[in-house]
Amino acid sequence: MNPKWHRWLPFIFVALVALSRWPGLFPPNFSAATALAFCAGVYFRGAAAWWLPLGVMAATDVALNVFYYHVAPFGSYLLLNYAIYAALIGLGKWFGRRAAFWKLLGGGLLGAVIFYLVTNTLSWLQDPAYVKTIAGWIQALTTGRPDWHPTTWEMFRNTLGSGGLFTALFAGSAKLTESSESPADKTAGARDEEEPEAETETEETKA
Repeated sequence: MNPKWHRWLPFIFVALVALSRWPGLFPPNFSAATALAFCAGVYFRGAAAWWLPLGVMAATDVALNVFYYHVAPFGSYLLLNYAIYAALIGLGKWFGRRAAFWKLLGGGLLGAVIFYLVTNTLSWLQDPAYVKTIAGWIQALTTGRPDWHPTTWEMFRNTLGSGGLFTALFAGSAKLTESSESPADKTAGARDEEEPEAETETEETKA
């Protein structure tokens, strides 16, 4: 395997996320979005860890709203989703690329659970169809509204399954490409990460 191939992985991940979000290609809520946000925090460097996943989410949301749903390109309701995705990026950074594969898989599943709990709790708070009691909250997390299908529980199943599947795909691909690097490539990569820190220290010394 070409040791430089891992440089293309972020773009492959982004293309897969964009494809998975298009309605009808996968079951409802079966998307690579939460997995991309988590793995971006794990593997992407610098500002790209933030703007690349959040940018592709925003671009696909606008495209879907305009060309598929035929509504306004952007809504304030999307801001919560982006806030959750940003939290998942932070979660991925906390795990780090040195984490074992099974830990990263667990992190991807945790991200899917967080997304499910937060978004459906907000729906319970905002939707007048739900009674504002513990029973109403449980309904929002399980059966959902009776006039909506699939149920919330079924959508959570898809969210959890896709979060685990795509995290395993992303993390597994990254681990395989990293293991194929030669010692010289790994040393060069480590040197590239250290150089900005060294430059910062030099500038501070001059000041």
